[in-house]
Amino acid sequence: MTTKAIRIHAYGGPEVMHWEDVPRPEPGPGEALVHHGAVGLNYIDIYFRTGLYKTTLPTVLGMEGAGTVTAVGDGVSVVRTGDRVAYAGGPLGAYASERVIAADRLVKLPDAIDFNTAAAMMLQGMTAQYLLRRTHEVKAGETVVVHAAAGGVGLIMCQWAKHLGATVIGVVSTPQKAELARHNGADHTVVGHASLPAEVKRITGGAMVPVVYDSVGKDTFMASLDCLAPLGLMVSFGNASGPVPPVDLALLNAKGSLFLTRPSLGTYTAQRADLERVANDLFGVVEKGGVKIRVNQTFPLRDAAAAQTALESRKTTGSTVLLP
Repeated sequence: MTTKAIRIHAYGGPEVMHWEDVPRPEPGPGEALVHHGAVGLNYIDIYFRTGLYKTTLPTVLGMEGAGTVTAVGDGVSVVRTGDRVAYAGGPLGAYASERVIAADRLVKLPDAIDFNTAAAMMLQGMTAQYLLRRTHEVKAGETVVVHAAAGGVGLIMCQWAKHLGATVIGVVSTPQKAELARHNGADHTVVGHASLPAEVKRITGGAMVPVVYDSVGKDTFMASLDCLAPLGLMVSFGNASGPVPPVDLALLNAKGSLFLTRPSLGTYTAQRADLERVANDLFGVVEKGGVKIRVNQTFPLRDAAAAQTALESRKTTGSTVLLP
């Protein structure tokens, strides 16, 4: 018995993605079979496709999805057949009509959250949660810098930080994206990063900021450091422009005894209790209306290559989901 999936057999451009018949998986001990209602599209999928992040080939791409549990293996108690669930953060295998996954990586969805919304928000929303609530606990009255503020994670972060009482400086690539960021909680927007430190200095009256959230990587790293106040925290959590080159630690000293971290969702949700805490915090802020998830693009799952092309060329805003 077979199902459909997007697989790659070699690293490369979107052309290496193939819509194929694959064996229908059966859940083993501790696993659940999920029939997808929607699958999330994320920039990390491109990293795996190109080989920036290595994996065993051939592989099914994708790290986020939402759907219905259709079977469970021995020893599973956290979910049951018929449960509406979602997951994010791996392992790979989401670009498929159905998949097996460790049951303890699944979280049950509240009735108010549909599959499209769940698939659009789990990876991006849980990333926003740990960045804003644990990596640096944003407090009312603080000013924070958020790069790629009109992207999926960025729009959630702008809304959530604003909900927490922070002043948000959103960095974007076009005036159109600046307008979108402002409509989603950014108090100030900066187009491009060349003038970013000067703009942050102007906005903050010279005080600069306690934290910068940078998912762009190589192109923006130095400008981000120059936005920080003494003892500030540089949070580098993505490589959209390429990996950050090796850093001379003396630079952190010279710029004000700065802190630097490269966090990941996997670490922050490695324990089941942490996963549930992060997910439930996200569900709560969405259900209260503090964060609105905007699914601005949908593609058939079989057209995932076109979806990745649109994401890579910065033609998307907000979240994108793939529909099996």
